[in-house]
Order: sequence, then C-alpha cells, then structure tokens
Amino acid sequence: MKKLVSSAAEAVADIPDGATLMSGGFGLCGNPENLITALHQKGVKGLTIISNNCGTTDLGLGILLANKQVKKMVSSYVGENKEFERQFLSKELEVELCPQGTLAERIRAGGAGIGGFYVRTGVGTEVAKGKETKLIDGHEYVLEKPLKADFAIVRAWKADTWGNLIFRKTARNFSPMMCMAAKVTIVEAEHIVPVGELDPDQIQVPSIYVKRVIQAKDLKKWIERRTVRKAA
Repeated sequence: MKKLVSSAAEAVADIPDGATLMSGGFGLCGNPENLITALHQKGVKGLTIISNNCGTTDLGLGILLANKQVKKMVSSYVGENKEFERQFLSKELEVELCPQGTLAERIRAGGAGIGGFYVRTGVGTEVAKGKETKLIDGHEYVLEKPLKADFAIVRAWKADTWGNLIFRKTARNFSPMMCMAAKVTIVEAEHIVPVGELDPDQIQVPSIYVKRVIQAKDLKKWIERRTVRKAA
C-alpha cells in the first residue's frame, strides 16, 4: 500500500508523449511545482493539459507551454500568459475554453462516471457551438461531456504513506476532482505522515484515488500579481 516515490522525475517517468494530463492549481495557487518542473526536464511533448489556466508566461504550466510541450489546453482563464496568447493566435496551440463552473463539473463528472449534464452557462455563445442543446422548463440548456485524463498531478498539504490527502484552504481548488478523474494520480505533498496520523474526518481525497506520492521540496508558492501599498 505504500506509494512513496523517491523523486519527481521518477514519479513522472512513465508519462508519454501525447498524454492527457490534469494539473491542479488556480492561477499559481496550489500548483504542483516539483512535478511541473520534472515534466519540463523530461521534455515530454504533445500534451493535452486540463487545468483552470496555464500559469503565467514564465511560471507554473507556462514553462511547458514555452518549451512547446503542450499541444492543447482545456482551460477557463488564460489572461496571464503572453506566450499562450501568441501560440493561440498563431494557431500553434489548440484551445478549448470552458466556463469555470462548467470545467469543475465536467471534471467531477469524469470521476463520478456521469455521462454528461445540461447547463445554461454558455448557451448562445461560442462555447455551445457544435454541442447538443435541449429545452427544459422553457429554458435552453447545452450538453457538456465529462473530462477524464491519463494522469493528474496535484499538490497536497498533507499526505500519509497510503496516499490519503488533505489540502490547505484555497490550494484545494480543482485537485480533489482531478484525483478522481485520472487513471493515474501523482501527488506532491508538503508534509508526509505515517498512516493513522490523519484525522479520517479531515481527509479530502481517499487513498484509492492516488497512485504515487512524493515529498514536495523548495516550493516557491508564487503569487501572480503582488500588490503592495505605496510608501507614504
């Protein structure tokens, strides 16, 4: 049952070119920094990445994009990355934009075995193009399909050696749903404890959804835009 892996490089060693990857994080909050760096160093290409955004121009998932390792992004918000804009406008990058709540529900549906769901968000916009619609109680809804992945990479606050996870505050973001929606979930944890030390009522992802755990090291915990008051 022990799932500890010695390094980030070992943890991502079997992620192949062309894989579909979910990556936890909201902006730069909760990014699996060690695992992203390992993927960058590995040089895996042709990735389809499902994540709320693609980091910034030079941080987070942005380093994979800049290194031309990403073929397609399924995202909600992409406004902090100039390289993303350049690749998108030059048609080097395929992009599927998805409203944030819909993105979260599509990931949840993928993990829960739900075949699809109807939602009003996006009706009459580019988001609904090519999708089935249905009239329900006098309102038009669009059918959204679940999202699944070959691998998920997430960062937890605490993990035990079996892979039970606890996240800290907003760093939880999309990560629990992604753990459920991927075939293989790889976790970097800030603190790793023996089995039995975590309060069962506090566990947010049970170990059944986790394949590998590594010790997170040298986390920067970037902030997208640091704003401070000007000196008087």
